[in-house]
Amino acid sequence: MGLPHTLTRKLGQTGITEPTPIQTHAIPHALNGHDVMGLAQTGTGKTMAFGLPLLTALMEEPGQPVPKSVRSLILAPTRELAAQIRDALLPLVKDSPIKINLVVGGASINPQIKRLERGTDILVATPGRLLDLIDRRAVRLDAAKFLVLDEADQMLDLGFIHALRRIAGLVAPERQTMLFSATMPKQMEEIAGSYLKNPRRVAVSPPGKAADKVTQEVHFVAKAAKPDLLIECLAKHKDELALVFGRTKHGSDKLARKLEQAGFAVAAIHGNKSQGQRERALQAFRDGRVKVLVATDVAARGLDIPDVKHVYNFELPNVADNYVHRIGRTARAGRDGAAIAFCAPEEMGEFKDIQKILGMTIPVASGRPWEVLPDPAAKKPAGSGGPRRRGGGFGGGGGGAGKPQGKAGGRRRRGGGGARANAA
Repeated sequence: MGLPHTLTRKLGQTGITEPTPIQTHAIPHALNGHDVMGLAQTGTGKTMAFGLPLLTALMEEPGQPVPKSVRSLILAPTRELAAQIRDALLPLVKDSPIKINLVVGGASINPQIKRLERGTDILVATPGRLLDLIDRRAVRLDAAKFLVLDEADQMLDLGFIHALRRIAGLVAPERQTMLFSATMPKQMEEIAGSYLKNPRRVAVSPPGKAADKVTQEVHFVAKAAKPDLLIECLAKHKDELALVFGRTKHGSDKLARKLEQAGFAVAAIHGNKSQGQRERALQAFRDGRVKVLVATDVAARGLDIPDVKHVYNFELPNVADNYVHRIGRTARAGRDGAAIAFCAPEEMGEFKDIQKILGMTIPVASGRPWEVLPDPAAKKPAGSGGPRRRGGGFGGGGGGAGKPQGKAGGRRRRGGGGARANAA
């Protein structure tokens, strides 16, 4: 593919001998100096798609960075993803003069300032910490001729749009920019128009497509019954790694404690955990000492743990695109995986959005689809006996709120009615 021999030799030593589709399509454009917009489902090798051309350019352009300067910048939304990018590139620069530095929040800033003093060839950073360092005059970006935005859609979701604009304005105007993402929200087109010049667009799978080898299913279950259902499901594969997604930090901690009480080796990671706590939890999960990892979207985006067999959407994400990223944590590197979603009545809107972006109907494992509750302000049809709450919970309709069904003509309680409610 036109890569330097020393680079291909080191790739072979790490076990990489054949390019993935995103690498096959993106690398030639990048090597020719074009800006690149890469769209590919997670777990398909995007890191090397931008990392190999970047390393090639640095190898072919000798010279050392001046103190506090950066020759190339890679931005990632989370600490974990930034660390993974650094770790993926380090073996390829072994025994070379190329220096890679990592700067992320949640870790002491002084050692990071010290490392940046000598200059950096490749800086992998999260936007917030990078801006802190810029404000402290610990690093300058005006010499950076390469800018990579990885998981750019997530950076938008996390509110980094203003940070991205400021950082991009500090990088050398004459630069090569590469943007990679698994989804393509409308705002991303605007970002690409602002930061990329006549980019080569590479898409190896439709935006929003789930990993090919992930089997998906959904349980329609009342919110209060979710923890017991999760325990029941996890008990069926206690020796396999499972990643459980919740929405909130407090909720993730609470669920982790409940699973621990049920006898599972479990840990939780989220934004309130220190970087050290998160790294220890992730390492224990990779090593298999922890079998269940409870995480929020912010903490788990971009995690590359090949042995994750099961991903549970204990709570459905508010943004449908995030479902694609969540289930992409399994079935990585050609492996198989399972994605299990729990849908409570109040999450039916999110569930419909997820099916829409996937372009498929997720198979039902248990329960019956909840119906959206009617608007109380809406005009009642003639002869209506009042609004009906429809849908069945886990276990064929009986796992909803657990209240008795009302008399004919009155209100129907959630969880009652089963097939009759759906047939109506």
